[in-house]
Amino acid sequence: MNKSNHFPGFFVRLSEMPPPGVNRIMRELNLPGIDLRLRNKEGKQEVFDVVRKRHVRLTAEEWVRQHFLHFLINQKKVPPSLIAAETSIKYYNLSKRCDIVVYNRTGKPALIVECKAPEIEISQEVFNQVAMYNMTLKVKFLVVTNGLEHYSCAIDHEKGSFLFLKDIPDFEEMNI
Repeated sequence: MNKSNHFPGFFVRLSEMPPPGVNRIMRELNLPGIDLRLRNKEGKQEVFDVVRKRHVRLTAEEWVRQHFLHFLINQKKVPPSLIAAETSIKYYNLSKRCDIVVYNRTGKPALIVECKAPEIEISQEVFNQVAMYNMTLKVKFLVVTNGLEHYSCAIDHEKGSFLFLKDIPDFEEMNI
């Protein structure tokens, strides 16, 4: 169904089966259903990213990232203007990319989300990756997800410790 003349393609609801010809990357995730604008450009599937405000190539990891972005915006009440997707950071002399960074009201990074494709197991290596990013950004909250499993922890930089959380913090908690 095309709901816009400006963005040709179609919308897909998570709870629906993908239309014929659509990549099977789009599997059901353990996240709320959302509407996504998809299109096929030069034989490649693309999804409209509400944060970057452009279409990006649809991969299994991007499918998870888009669902998590919508989850942050719609359920955790994070203003889209305070979210960065695929943002570059420097770790020593290496250039790295954080999947999602949420900033608090003062513009300071508050949360990093590392997204993996659903078939990727959440392992110690994934936690190490997001912890490495946090050595640069020094956020209060870390999240790792593959769309099926989500892990969140609060970081106490003064004590050098962390605590796993039962839920992903909402925007108000990120501003305390």
